[in-house]
Amino acid sequence: MSVERATGLVVHTLPFAETSLIVRWLTPSWGRISTIAKGARRPKSPFRGKLDLFYEADFTFNRSRSSALHILREVVVREIHAGLRKDYRALCQAAYCARLIERTAEEETAVPALYDLLRDAVKTLSSGNPNPLVVLAFELKLLAESGLSPDWPRTELRPAAVSMAEELSRLELAQVSSLQSAPETQRALAGFLNDFFQYHLGRVPPGRESALLE
Repeated sequence: MSVERATGLVVHTLPFAETSLIVRWLTPSWGRISTIAKGARRPKSPFRGKLDLFYEADFTFNRSRSSALHILREVVVREIHAGLRKDYRALCQAAYCARLIERTAEEETAVPALYDLLRDAVKTLSSGNPNPLVVLAFELKLLAESGLSPDWPRTELRPAAVSMAEELSRLELAQVSSLQSAPETQRALAGFLNDFFQYHLGRVPPGRESALLE
């Protein structure tokens, strides 16, 4: 097995056997990658306190030649995004964004733009004041990075909703977090994007409804 290095965000963890943990990452250089942290659930494991949801870390792993599950070796935490653990709404929004990325990013394929987008979303949501508009802006930016931006003039959305979509696409997520909108306009855009993702992805990842609650 070859030793590889990466930087990534933990997007999912899953207990494995009695003492281990499967950790799924999003990284700029490897895309989605799955690792197994052997013994991570033991009290004295060197992984203790380093592998929680949305932790950003530098890590090394032994790449498997026979499967897509690689062996995690070392982890150095960069940022824990503690604000997500203080606000359930922010955590719900970040979790939905991560699920959406997992549906669109290919496994073990470099996705630096998508990584930067998710990292920006996690950082913005962790800073406080979760805003459903951040989720809509994230969806729009993800579509743009995937080459799937809607042709707004050809949609049936009203001008106010189109203008909102264009503004959310243009602004940084940190700027979006302080915006407000008319509820009916926000609902119209949210409904359109739900149908759009349904069409292009086959299904919308779970958690979207909770992520868009005021």
